[in-house]
Amino acid sequence: LSLVLCVFILSRIYGYSKEMYCAMILSSAFMNNGNYGTPVVLLVFGAAGLDIAIVLMVLQQLVMSTIGMYYAAKGGEDAGDGKVVLKKVLRMPVAYGALLGLLFQLMDFSLPKEVMTGVQLVGDAAIPTIMLILGMQLAVISFKQVDYRNISYAVLLKLFISPLIAFGFTLILPVDDLVKQIMILVAAMPTAANTTLMAVQFRTKPEFVSSTTFLSTVLSIVTLPVLLWILSMHPLG
Repeated sequence: LSLVLCVFILSRIYGYSKEMYCAMILSSAFMNNGNYGTPVVLLVFGAAGLDIAIVLMVLQQLVMSTIGMYYAAKGGEDAGDGKVVLKKVLRMPVAYGALLGLLFQLMDFSLPKEVMTGVQLVGDAAIPTIMLILGMQLAVISFKQVDYRNISYAVLLKLFISPLIAFGFTLILPVDDLVKQIMILVAAMPTAANTTLMAVQFRTKPEFVSSTTFLSTVLSIVTLPVLLWILSMHPLG
């Protein structure tokens, strides 16, 4: 929400259209803490850190599948009014699946093995499908027409401002040092690849969102080791 506020301020300064405003939110407010963030946390902090990272990942996915989906639908080419946007969001199944899974967990209810096999197959295909769609988007981008200024702002928000905001929250939240470090590290992850799927689905400037996802991921190869070095040299507490 802090990053959404930052994008709102930028939109007031530069007069973004509704489409650009929503595309900027998709590009800068949601981090890849699933197939990217959790392995990094496991590598650095071990199994104890992974448990925390998974909790943060689940919460992030719920936010992305609701608030993120809302902005993706709102910025689409045929978005319509507020009621139409809300109906589009309510038709998306991700949040319902998460709530159903939580309900099954609380009830200690197990699905039949045959059903779980199908669910596992679909789940295993999710990341390759996302990467395929991201690659397809990047393949058709004309780099002469890329909006480098706004992409730079989105990458700056995602890789630099986001961990600073997380650091600010660690100063006031009553959590231990391990959680604080993981919060900052996860916040510094590049743009979530899922946002490209949303942008393609609702036609919310998919070229812009996929370009930011790609660029932030490439740059994170440099920014994440630097952040880890800073955390090791200046432990929180």
